[in-house]
Amino acid sequence: MKKQVYNPFLPLDEYIPDGEPHIFGGRVYLYGSHDIEGGWTFCMGDYTVYSAPVDDLSDWRCEGVVYRAEQDPDYNERPYMYAPDVVQGRDGRYYLYYCMSGKFGYGGYYGPISAAVCDEPAGKYEYLGYVRYPDGTPMKKYVCFDPCAFSDNGRIFIYYGTQYQGETNDVLAADDAKMAEVMRRYDKTREEILSTPDNVNGPAVVELEDDMLTVKGEPRHIIPYEADFGGHEFFEASSMRKVGDKYYFIYSSQLNHELCYAVSDKPDRDFRFMGTLVSNGDVGVNGVTQQTKMNMTGTTHGSIIEINGQWYVFYHRLTHKSDYSRQACAERISIAPDGTIKQVEMTSCGLNGGPLAARGTYPAVIACNITNGHMPHGSNRIFTESFPNVNDEGGERFIAEICDNTLIGYKYFEGNVSRLGVLVRGNAEGVIEVRTEIAGSVLAAIDVKPADGWTEISAEVSLSGTYPLYLTFRGEGTLDMKELVFLK
Repeated sequence: MKKQVYNPFLPLDEYIPDGEPHIFGGRVYLYGSHDIEGGWTFCMGDYTVYSAPVDDLSDWRCEGVVYRAEQDPDYNERPYMYAPDVVQGRDGRYYLYYCMSGKFGYGGYYGPISAAVCDEPAGKYEYLGYVRYPDGTPMKKYVCFDPCAFSDNGRIFIYYGTQYQGETNDVLAADDAKMAEVMRRYDKTREEILSTPDNVNGPAVVELEDDMLTVKGEPRHIIPYEADFGGHEFFEASSMRKVGDKYYFIYSSQLNHELCYAVSDKPDRDFRFMGTLVSNGDVGVNGVTQQTKMNMTGTTHGSIIEINGQWYVFYHRLTHKSDYSRQACAERISIAPDGTIKQVEMTSCGLNGGPLAARGTYPAVIACNITNGHMPHGSNRIFTESFPNVNDEGGERFIAEICDNTLIGYKYFEGNVSRLGVLVRGNAEGVIEVRTEIAGSVLAAIDVKPADGWTEISAEVSLSGTYPLYLTFRGEGTLDMKELVFLK
């Protein structure tokens, strides 16, 4: 019997962001970076892969470490492996593409794109080499970052790049300070930067030969640097999918917290901006703005995939008050007959195929919204100021630093409930208000008293049907919440 699955859908002590889902041999494989719990910089772990059968997305298993950072020849200079992707070559083998970086992202824009190869989708990959020109020199045109590997009926493409706004060649040629900044960021000379006629910034694509390393011709931008995408211009996290006969370019926008998509009839040009898929702060959903975001926001990276006739978007959320401990999430999406995709909200039920059953106990950290009304945006740092967040201590995971007016949301549950409880601790005193609408009527109030250890508190409530669940703390002090308990 299939069990329930919720967001984040991997074990709660696992942190695999930048997810690229692919189906090989009847299983969905999730390739991504590997953060560690409470890490102090990005991508501190080796590449670890999880997979699930296509007919049971609740049954994720760990395939183990498939590739170690120390296998890359640049490991001593840049020891962290950033967002990877995998594609099956025409020879039937599996090829992994990635870029190396130093701590806090320093040097992440310097190197070439590296490749590793394996006979199995989640076996032990072996280093293969750099993506290179026919003469053997590493291909480093534009900025080699966040490579995506894509097979279009056997033609293999690599998409990559990053983009900083306001850095046209004319601006850089006239502004020595800005030019110096760009030279340092990309480790390129002034001549290299200005001799790239269409700018070093921007998303790029290059086709590979059958050896999966040598490029066919020169890379090219797929979107002009100065293209107007209405404030949702490309920043990073290239990913390509084909839906019917259309090419869908998935990317993280300049806003950083959202995955967007652009569509073309061709794999290498003429992309038109179409919209936002998902925001890890629910910005753009139900009137939520960047000022009223429903979570701490920060980097995002992911893609879309069709599994058993249902389309999903995979992305990640932030924990531990930083960008350094990110967890994989997924949501159902619908592709309309005209090819458009409506932005979806973050939920707690993600891959479950429907609402979660309102019975028993759930980890509090599966909340899809956690906000005190003024949550920060991540910026390559660990915040020290107090605000509600997912955290851990001694092998336990919980929502920490819950303060007055903190809202914790779960979407969605289904079933009849007559009593609702939470497992909490802390010095707080007040009430936890229970609602099924953010600004709706209070259905119950759970009294909160100071408690040194984990203590279950509850209140009578009448819930039925399918509903979101919103808990709002009103009072003084702070508390931690470990579990949500449905009582009959």
